[in-house]
This record gives sequence, C-alpha cells and structure tokens, in this order.
Amino acid sequence: MASRISCAPGDHRQRRTTGVTRFALATSLLMAAACSPAADTAAKDSTAAAAAATATGNVIPGVEVLLTDSLHLLKGKKVGLLTNHSGRNRAGESTVDLLFKAEGVNLVALYGPEHGIRGEAKAGEKISSGVDEKTGVKVYSLYGTVETPTADMVKDIDVLVYDIQDVGARVYTYEWTLALAMEAAKKPIVILDRPNPIRADVIEGNILELPFRSLVGQHAVALRYGLTVGELMRYLVETKAINAQLTVVPMKNYTRSMWFDETGIPRVNPSPNLRTLDAELLYPGTVFFEGTNATEGRGTDSPFTLIGAAYLKDNVAMAAELNALKLPGVQFDTATRTIEAGYKFGGETIPMISVKVTDRNTVRPVEVGIRLLRAFYAAHPQEFKWREPSANAAGRIRGIDRLAGTDKLTKAVEANTVDELIKQWDADAAKFRDLVKPYLIYQ
Repeated sequence: MASRISCAPGDHRQRRTTGVTRFALATSLLMAAACSPAADTAAKDSTAAAAAATATGNVIPGVEVLLTDSLHLLKGKKVGLLTNHSGRNRAGESTVDLLFKAEGVNLVALYGPEHGIRGEAKAGEKISSGVDEKTGVKVYSLYGTVETPTADMVKDIDVLVYDIQDVGARVYTYEWTLALAMEAAKKPIVILDRPNPIRADVIEGNILELPFRSLVGQHAVALRYGLTVGELMRYLVETKAINAQLTVVPMKNYTRSMWFDETGIPRVNPSPNLRTLDAELLYPGTVFFEGTNATEGRGTDSPFTLIGAAYLKDNVAMAAELNALKLPGVQFDTATRTIEAGYKFGGETIPMISVKVTDRNTVRPVEVGIRLLRAFYAAHPQEFKWREPSANAAGRIRGIDRLAGTDKLTKAVEANTVDELIKQWDADAAKFRDLVKPYLIYQ
C-alpha cells in the first residue's frame, strides 16, 4: 500500500498513515509540499516564449498515478465515476474505459456533469440519464432535472471517483457538481487530480458571498482561486465547509507555476467554448458577459476573447479607451464577426472587441472583465443591460450576480466606482491566499 499523508478536518498537521483516513494523499512524494504555501511570484516571460515550451513537461495526471500506484483504493469495491471527455490519460484513453477494464475494479455507475460523460452536449444543454454506449454502464445526469445525486443514484456504490479537467475559475460548474455530489453521496470520495491550466500560484478576484451561491459558485472561494481541484476540495473539507471523507490522488512532477502547455499533458478542450489556453485565462473575467445582453463570443471562432453587441457603435474608440488604461498583459483590438444561429445576435454581423493576451504571466483577467463591463455600460447606458433571472432561477438572483458571487459588481459598474471595487477584490484575493496556504499539495 502506498504511503499517504493525512490531515484531519481542522488539523492540517502532516501525518503518515497506511489506512484510509478522513483525508489522504495517495503518494508520499509530496510530503514536503502538502501543507506548504505556494509561491506568489511569476516569471515575466512573454506568452509567445512560454508557448514555445509547450509539452516539455512530464506531469503524470492523477488517473495514471491511481492505476500505477494506488489502485488498492478501488479494488474490491463498487465504483461510481463522475467524469467527462476531459478525464483521460496522456494516451487519450478515457478514464471511463480505463476503470472499466482495470483488474479488480467494479465500475457500476457513471455521473455526468454539464456537457455529459463524453462531452457531447452544448453549454447549458440539459442532459438525460441513460446508459454509456461503449461500456453499458448506467449514466446518471447531474445536469438535467437534478444537480445533486439522489439516494437512489448512489445506493449501489461504495466509493465515488472524480476525474475532470477544470479551468481554475469559480464560475465553472464542474467543481460545484463535485462539491454537491461529495455531500449528497455520503460515500468516500477519491479525486484524481489534474493541473490548474492557468497556474496554481495566482489568485485574483472576490470571495463569493454565500447568499449568491449557485451552480456557478457554491462556497466562499476566490474567483480565480489558484488551486488544483484536489487542493480546493481539501481546503473545503478540512475547514468543514463540506462534510466528506476525501482522498486525493495527486499528480507527479507538477509545480504550481506551470501553465497547462508546460505540463506535457495533451490538451483537450474542457468544454466546447473554451478552445485555447488564452480563452481559459481570460474566462474568469470575460465570463461576466454571460450575464449581460452583450455577447461573450459564443457562436464565433473565439469565445471569451471576443466581446461585442449589435448596438456597439464605435469599437475603435472603445478599444482605444481600454488600451489607454494600460492593463498588464493584454491588448484590445477591433473585430467583426457573424454570429452563429442559436446564440446572442445569432445570424447578425456585429462589431466586437478582441482581447489579445500579450503576457500571460502579468494579465489580470478578472480586472479585464470588470473594465470591459464598465466600457460597455459607459458607452451605451441605455442599450447595455443585465440579463434578468429566468422564472425558475433559484432565489431570483440575476445571472451576473451569481457569476460575480455578489451584487457589488453591477453597482460599481453603474456608479463608476470600479477602481475601488478592484482594490476590494484584491484584498479578498490576498485573504484567500492566506486561508488556503495550509492545504496546498504542490510546491
């Protein structure tokens, strides 16, 4: 049995153990780093130079560590797996298929988040339960009529395994589908850890206010939270925000300052509209436009790096005003796109702002999103609108407030007090950085 590190809830002192405990890391390679703070500085390499280092790393994802070193965690047990198309080994084999054929592992249930087990569904598309065609294993949808597994869905499993590539932003639904499942399942949880693609040593943005919790933010976490999913859930379990028995199978050869393209793990789009690492980097800020009547670029060739609206009268002037702010690591240009049917402004050719990353190590995506919101509101105070909540929205909270985890963002945009808001959010980020330090796994 592999040696592990255990920290009881509320006690993050390191302990070596050979049994499954409240929290365990299924390898001893990370003993020194498990409870140490992350570095908070970054090299100032340009995006182009950093991209030249693509695939030079040798990071081994948690699923491969499990199969090589820690399969004892699952042998002889009835296993449920929460995953999607991004859960795979470096050879491209699905974690579903790997566990289905693993010796001694009895895979009896699959649980699908947004986009489904094989990544076949569009963003926001409700998914039905059914059977996985390749393995014949029952699939339960957690993005349809229910977001939390029912007692009937988990009655036949002994342990729930999670393997999904996240994007490092609080507003992404995958980690909160996991959080809800962890509490509802009342079964041991095993997380197969993966990289934070936009670095695990940079934190930005506000801490969610709990009255605004939803599937795009369930707990008091920073917007760009600077953790792997394993670390995030370790923090939430050990601070008793989530009641669960958690084991994290960590990666090997991973360091916090890595971008995804430096890990050596082949890229798979985590969701259909996040197609590049630059889009993932900008996502924690440009995602705010989902809560407006401007478009975040869905239905174009570059979602989350293109922002626009049919009513945008002068994108040349707006780009110039944004560039005058001299925000680090980005340049704003003009663009025009014809939007695909089925999205905001579908079928129309509209003016847009193109956000180009010039230095990924210095860009502040949350601030970029805030500044863009203010620019649109200032230029078109009558036309630019916050989208109203749907009739069945939980608590009738507007989408923008759920995305921001607060109503302070919209108030600051309307009152032209975004400078003060950004300072407040920077203080939140510093606070969150201190809160999570004891629960870090990697150096």
